[in-house]
Amino acid sequence: MIEEVLTVLRRVDAVCFDVDSTVIREEGIDELAKFCGKGSEVSSLTAKAMGGSMTFQESLQLRLNIIQPSLSQVKDFIRSQPPTLTPGIKNLVNLLHARKIPVYLISGGFQCIIAPVAKELHIPFEHIFANRLKFYYNGDFAGFDESQPTSRSGGKGVVIQHLKDKYHYRNLILIGDGATDLEACPPADAFIGYGGNIIRPSVKAKAKWFVTDFNEIINAISEL
Repeated sequence: MIEEVLTVLRRVDAVCFDVDSTVIREEGIDELAKFCGKGSEVSSLTAKAMGGSMTFQESLQLRLNIIQPSLSQVKDFIRSQPPTLTPGIKNLVNLLHARKIPVYLISGGFQCIIAPVAKELHIPFEHIFANRLKFYYNGDFAGFDESQPTSRSGGKGVVIQHLKDKYHYRNLILIGDGATDLEACPPADAFIGYGGNIIRPSVKAKAKWFVTDFNEIINAISEL
């Protein structure tokens, strides 16, 4: 089964990464909830969403309604608690860039939190596909942009199909830790399950290739 993924990897023309618990060590929405004093209420909902026991949009709506983050809180959070890159991710992205393979970040998290991560990894801002928070003029929380594909279950697959249609990718690989990643293959041509930060049993059981260290992917690419 791993060989099927390696076959795509040998011809890979684009790589898409999930962000929370994959590119970064944290779950961004959980960390924002802790920062806003709502951590314990939100983390259980995140687990249910990532395990696939409720739709993503249901989980996102419930979690944000609990947190109700203001614009000032979000800005303070981004400034004071920047995300932690997962060990090995920088080397993997650098290797892909060196081989002229485009890299995308597709996340059910928030664009404002992910943008600094993309900058650190030299990934263009337009290669981020994530959710957008909305605020009233006074800075109070006003919801999220429900038109973004990533705000809904199946949204990552919609983004990947869009990329394949627009750029004619034929060997696109998705790397991620959650049920929303697993379900996006197809249209992704191959999926690599990642468990270096958290292992989700359903993903480990169903992924054709499951790794816990990005060096496993780096080594496989280097041997091609």
